[in-house]
Amino acid sequence: MNHETSLTVPSPGRVRRFLGPGLAAGVLVAVLVVLRGPLMMAAPACVAGRWQGCLGTFNGVVLMTLVLLPVALLVAWALASRRRAAGVPDAWRLSLAEVGMVHGTLPFLWMTLMPGGGVGVAPPRVSLVPLRDLVTMGPLGIGGNLLVLASLGFFAPMRWAAVASLPRILALGVGCSVLIETAQYVFRLDRVSSVDDVLVNAAGAVLAGLASRRLWRVRTAHTAAIRAAA
Repeated sequence: MNHETSLTVPSPGRVRRFLGPGLAAGVLVAVLVVLRGPLMMAAPACVAGRWQGCLGTFNGVVLMTLVLLPVALLVAWALASRRRAAGVPDAWRLSLAEVGMVHGTLPFLWMTLMPGGGVGVAPPRVSLVPLRDLVTMGPLGIGGNLLVLASLGFFAPMRWAAVASLPRILALGVGCSVLIETAQYVFRLDRVSSVDDVLVNAAGAVLAGLASRRLWRVRTAHTAAIRAAA
């Protein structure tokens, strides 16, 4: 007997729809595996409500960021539902972009403004020679600096069409990083205000913008089409 077998090939659109969340979930699992030890060290202080020992450490801030991730998703869902009820186009995209910027940027901003041991006593330090501090940063320091403004670079062009280009994302990253380094200097947090921090932070924003480029370019084209029709 001859049987004809039909194979269903998933469409490229369906594959791309599930590829992004799958990659995000994979990255989150990898981060949890790598940071499992440090996060567990900060867990007792956070669970006991000792906020100085929890939010006063990098491990504690990362742990609380991950713990509050479901809350952030719930807030995004509530915003999207309200916008959809009001007939706002791209409700989910706008809501996720707003919540993602806040949830992904504030923890790193908090960590960059954590005071050192000589806060208020040590004189402000400035390093204006490009690429000199990269050697002392090390891989962990460079990776951390790349993530400081990554969420802003990823989500900002999805939220505002005025930022939806790589040069503007770069300018946004440089401007925000300069403000951070200036705050470290003004408040005498016993941290080095370095031009290399500005460069690496801005590079992280641009790389994240490249990662979300397909998302914000689609929205920009859609907005332009609506304006042309109007």
